[in-house]
Amino acid sequence: RDAGEGSTKDLVDEEEVFVMEDEVADDEGDVFVDDDTAGHESNLEATTAAGSATSSMLARKPTFSGSDLLLIAIVTSVVYGLVSTCRRVITGPYVPMQIQTTISVLPSYAALSMTRMLLGYAVSLLFSISYAYVAYRIPLAAQLLMLAIDVLQSIPLLSFLPGVVLGLMALFPGARVGVELAAIFLLFTSMAWNMVLGFYQSLCGIPKDLQEASDVFQLSKWKRFWVLELPAGAVGLVWNSIISIAGGWFFLISIESFELGSQDFRLPGLGSFLAAAAEVADYRAIGWGLLTVVSLIVVTDFFIWRPLIAWSSKFTFSSSRHLESEPSSTVANYLHRSNVVRQLTKRVHPLWNSFVDLPFRPRKRQVLEAGKFPLSRIGRNLRVSTKALTAMAHVLRTICLVGLAMAVGFGVLRSSQILSALPMAQWKELAYSAAITFGRIAAALSMSLVWAIPAGVAIGRNPRTAAVFQPIVQIAASVPATALFPFLLLALSRIGGGLQIGSIALMMLGTMWYILFNVIAGAQAIPSELFEVDQIYGKGSGWIRWTKLILPGIFPYLITGIVTAVGGAWNASIVSEYVTFQGGVLKARGLGCIISEAAASGNYPLLLAGTIVMSVLVLLTNRLVWGPLYRLAQDKYRILS
Repeated sequence: RDAGEGSTKDLVDEEEVFVMEDEVADDEGDVFVDDDTAGHESNLEATTAAGSATSSMLARKPTFSGSDLLLIAIVTSVVYGLVSTCRRVITGPYVPMQIQTTISVLPSYAALSMTRMLLGYAVSLLFSISYAYVAYRIPLAAQLLMLAIDVLQSIPLLSFLPGVVLGLMALFPGARVGVELAAIFLLFTSMAWNMVLGFYQSLCGIPKDLQEASDVFQLSKWKRFWVLELPAGAVGLVWNSIISIAGGWFFLISIESFELGSQDFRLPGLGSFLAAAAEVADYRAIGWGLLTVVSLIVVTDFFIWRPLIAWSSKFTFSSSRHLESEPSSTVANYLHRSNVVRQLTKRVHPLWNSFVDLPFRPRKRQVLEAGKFPLSRIGRNLRVSTKALTAMAHVLRTICLVGLAMAVGFGVLRSSQILSALPMAQWKELAYSAAITFGRIAAALSMSLVWAIPAGVAIGRNPRTAAVFQPIVQIAASVPATALFPFLLLALSRIGGGLQIGSIALMMLGTMWYILFNVIAGAQAIPSELFEVDQIYGKGSGWIRWTKLILPGIFPYLITGIVTAVGGAWNASIVSEYVTFQGGVLKARGLGCIISEAAASGNYPLLLAGTIVMSVLVLLTNRLVWGPLYRLAQDKYRILS
């Protein structure tokens, strides 16, 4: 995986080949010098002149073309826009405002929403890498950490609102930054979980021969992370990042425009713009808002995701690379040819190598010295035995566990006091509504699997198909489904069904993309050599290829997609079973409707009860159904070498 050593070796080999060719050319010149001395001298003069010209060209300082200056201008403009937008966000008091639905406000609203999305994604990415890596490196903590992910993923978005918004408003009284931080945190809750699960699954699927090679070369944990573990998860991280951003757009309306009891919180942005337009059925404003969202998605795909997909394709577990089958990007090709990027890389590359090679491993002399280590920060003469360090770690672990147990106990006590006010009739209604929502989710998940698996394999294995359909599915996944609801309701009013069918359609929009993008990542991760073997021994049989290669190859990614899709479907129920339309409210009986109605009316005991019921259902499903399948995927369907 250490590409630096491999590339250096290749360069050395090429230089040797060139030296051999020069020697052969010199020998040939000696053979023919007697036959045609004049011709040889003229060729030698021409070669010398060409070499002098080449040397003078190489000696020149790199020149920057107009395209390089354009790149500098674009980067400067983006950085300035982000800084100025962040400055607007974090300064000034929070004043409830009237969201305008005129077209002139769309550029500023788009900048605000995009800034929130980028900040939420940055926090989600750092959290996902750190959290999944700790769960991967510490087996004893893996079960606890993944259990926490299951719990947090199962909590619906609106259940975070009261504590997060009111807590941050109290922390920053009267300031807009409190509400903005709440919006960014809510975006984080809609983005992080599938990235955590995807990266953790990629780490668990690293082939054993690569792990053994890192042990043979005695790589430190620090260097192993940068040259093996992080590259191993690059493909999954990129595709899960795409669906995470899509999930953020999906819940953007609920994040930028929500109610808590008598308080109405609205932040200027595309989500609140679409919500205000949908309330009054302003189809012209909805159309322009959706066009702005689609434009942002297309620009983001062209300038960010396509280059990242092309870059991450080199981190697959394949010993041979087929250039004609690899994804390409116009922006990535331009950056490779840019003098600005080339000079920047030349200066940053040594710093990066030094960063990767940081000596975080203790020296052997220090480890073998009577079981004692020197603590340089405290002093050279101070030495602490390993037994003392072990005892200190045990005490700290005990303190953390006791603190966690006390916090959980206090939460359970307070929750029981709040829930004691609910009558038994409401608990029965919660159970019946949960069963209805569960049926809708099962239907949405089944219909999503039917089309997402073959479509994901087709896109993942064919770069030309991916180049055409990947932006399309990204746009479709990113469009806020609630913004489409007025058009969907008008269509359903003609064929019948209303919100009962419309809620299933909205759940599909919040479910199928997790499956699709994970299947795409799984199909791309299958080594090309296995398909070549299938061509030889499978004799082109589609049934054998699907049952013996494709489905087992994508199975770990498919389970990860299903787990996140189920959590997304439960979260989507809160916006699909309770919809504000033309100044009124449309409801479909279900658990999501109860949670949305409780949040809007400020009925916090009912909101807590609905959240607990939803969390228990998600946890039971994950532990009894998806958990065993996930272990099966890791034990049986993983690439061993």
